[in-house]
Amino acid sequence: MSSYKTLLAVCLLSTLTFNSYSQVDSPYETSLLKDGTWLATTIGLNAYGLSRIKNKEPLSIEDLNKLDKNDIWFVDRWSAGNYDTEAYRISDIGFITSFGTPLLLALDKDTRSHSGQLSIMMIESLSTASALFTISAGVIDKSRPKVYNENLDTDTRVSNNSQRSFFSGHVASSAAATFFAAKVFNDFFPKSKYKVLVWAGAATIPAVVGYFRIKAGEHFLSDVIIGYIVGAASGILVPTLHKKKNQNINITTGIGFKYQTIGVNYQF
Repeated sequence: MSSYKTLLAVCLLSTLTFNSYSQVDSPYETSLLKDGTWLATTIGLNAYGLSRIKNKEPLSIEDLNKLDKNDIWFVDRWSAGNYDTEAYRISDIGFITSFGTPLLLALDKDTRSHSGQLSIMMIESLSTASALFTISAGVIDKSRPKVYNENLDTDTRVSNNSQRSFFSGHVASSAAATFFAAKVFNDFFPKSKYKVLVWAGAATIPAVVGYFRIKAGEHFLSDVIIGYIVGAASGILVPTLHKKKNQNINITTGIGFKYQTIGVNYQF
């Protein structure tokens, strides 16, 4: 399940050690108390969500027989019955690949010198998206598209794992990772000519993951859209909340024999 894979990735990232010395100021500030509280809270919420997922009731045969594609919202109806094991495999590849995008920041010495700080923030983004996913998947009953495929064996269709379509954890986690990387790149290199490409890549990877999750019969379009929004918001919000106060205001002064000047530049 994507929730377990996400938590495993978070644990692996948290064990990495980084060089804490820097010649370039970070646009972010972290706090042991605030960040520790954030991580403890999201980890606790993940544990609660995972317990709800584990104890989720399977679909009864009676309810299975009552399922009707025509009862599904028209936006999602077209994917009811989808099932493709190859698409499932590809979605996993995209999911795993997305976790490597923030690590690309280590290729530059400016961001690499703040890797310790950035790794904490990345874990916060991932754990936040994962917490929202696990709780939603644990408390909301929604059958996956493949449950509507009558060619599948009954055990697969009624299993508790098949009753947590809302929302896509794969997409949420992928978007959290890629949008986090793009936001950090944007904040460290606001004048970079590659910003558009970075943001385009961040948006594309989770979208591709979402496409294959739908094709695999794991999620409906609405599940993917919600997962995308949750993940992107988590990836962007965490760096934004850690920005230093007035980091986007640059004040310059000039002093001459007959003049004194002051300039204020605000960067949006």
